[in-house]
Amino acid sequence: MSAAHLLRHSRKLRSLHNALDCERSGLVRYFSTASGSFPTKGNGAEKRIGGARFPQRKQPGKELETSKVSLGLNGSYTCRRSPNNFIPNIITGLNGSLSCGQIASARSFSSSADLPPHQEIGMPSLSPTMTEGNIARWLKKEGDKVSPGEVLCEVETDKATVEMECMEEGYLAKIIHGDGSKEIKVGEIIAVTVEEEGDIKKFKDYKPSTLAAPVAPSELKALSEPTEPKVEEREPSKASEPKAPRTEEPSRSGDRIFSSPLARKLAEDNNVPLSSVKGTGPDGRILKADIEDYLAKGGRKEALAAPGLSYTDVPNAQIRKVTANRLLSSKQTIPHYYLTVDTRVDNLIKLRGELNPLQESSGGKKISINDLVIKAAALALRKVPQCNSSWMNDFIRQYHNVNINVAVQTEHGLFVPVIRDADKKGLGMIAEEVKQLAQRARDNSLKPDDYEGGTFTISNLGGPFGIKQFCAIINPPQSAILAIGSAERRVIPGSANGQYEFGSFMSATMSCDHRVIDGAIGAEFLKAFKGYIENPTSMLL
Repeated sequence: MSAAHLLRHSRKLRSLHNALDCERSGLVRYFSTASGSFPTKGNGAEKRIGGARFPQRKQPGKELETSKVSLGLNGSYTCRRSPNNFIPNIITGLNGSLSCGQIASARSFSSSADLPPHQEIGMPSLSPTMTEGNIARWLKKEGDKVSPGEVLCEVETDKATVEMECMEEGYLAKIIHGDGSKEIKVGEIIAVTVEEEGDIKKFKDYKPSTLAAPVAPSELKALSEPTEPKVEEREPSKASEPKAPRTEEPSRSGDRIFSSPLARKLAEDNNVPLSSVKGTGPDGRILKADIEDYLAKGGRKEALAAPGLSYTDVPNAQIRKVTANRLLSSKQTIPHYYLTVDTRVDNLIKLRGELNPLQESSGGKKISINDLVIKAAALALRKVPQCNSSWMNDFIRQYHNVNINVAVQTEHGLFVPVIRDADKKGLGMIAEEVKQLAQRARDNSLKPDDYEGGTFTISNLGGPFGIKQFCAIINPPQSAILAIGSAERRVIPGSANGQYEFGSFMSATMSCDHRVIDGAIGAEFLKAFKGYIENPTSMLL
């Protein structure tokens, strides 16, 4: 969907005809949430963002006006226009919820003969939670011809390794970040392409401009509202004399520690206590550079490492960092409670033994106990839809699709591929999809569609590891996760007095978000789940 289409159909944007002339400009095709402003040099130089060209007409002594417009699409964009009120010069910050696998790119037209027309390709945003990525390897080398649809490189995201395709035809003139490059921010320039083969040599020593660096959301807000940061910076300086002694000893006095918003965010993401960082800003104010210096010096490692111990520091992969942050946030912000039920699985095991010969004769995959658990949980969610919901602050969103995430542990980390509409699929199809997705997870080749959009999660440590019972952490924004333990043989009372028999029982523990699922609702779900497990033929109805 183009931005021009949005303007035609959005009531909020109809009043912007003075700022954005849709008929003349055609607007832009956006690529990334972090794609920033890409200025050009010289009067009369043209600017293209994502393929749309706009001539810049900057008049001496006149500043560009800035308008911030909310799109109602989980984000906003900033438009800067020249005094003629018609030609937009810069459009930044379009939210990535409209498309998947966006690539930040800008085509620059320089007035200098040293820089012919070229396209700067940025790190793509390949998942909703992705803020940075790694270059696994380049499949094209400098000087190669590239065409639309050809794979340029493999990008390691926060959840998988994804192929990045070329958007336009040309030649790969310069690779900014080579194989194995780590922690590249979304939107940061990773390569440059040109239209003519003869222009390749002109980019041998090319370095991207610092002005084209990705802009963080908080920094983008500061650019669009320049007066607010100034007020914030001035407040501490007004009372600098009485507050200066207290900022020197923040941990002992317990007084407020002054820090910039970027510094607080960076400290929170890296679990750095502000009291242990010495600020270099006005009146001891902690800046982003102070946090970066603290992390670069390994302050936390020195504090945690006892003298005389031998150890090895294992670098965290991108998926490990994201998993850690999400699970920490889940435990800190979601009120967990746990419900456990023991289900007898003798009939389930018997049904599996009857179905697998039929599967083998038809060339299908064997059905596992976990496949039957997925089907039973999906049908129970359809019967108790309150558990198939998410907390959205102002309301509870109840999903009509039953998409089951299945936790898969690999050497690369924990993945949760999704089985979509599991309540409507047969056991054979579920078994086929689970095995395919699990193999992709082990090969680290899952695509965003393979793990996004789940509404409920199942984690099974019983079958593969023999864990009897455990409590799992909810996978936000979902409101519940089902932890499956191993089946064990137990002696139970028989039908007649004094008689006993053996039965196999499996433990299932559901972690619930108490904001969404009340105790009685959670118990109702487990009752339905137990009914399907103990009477599995009812799942075939």
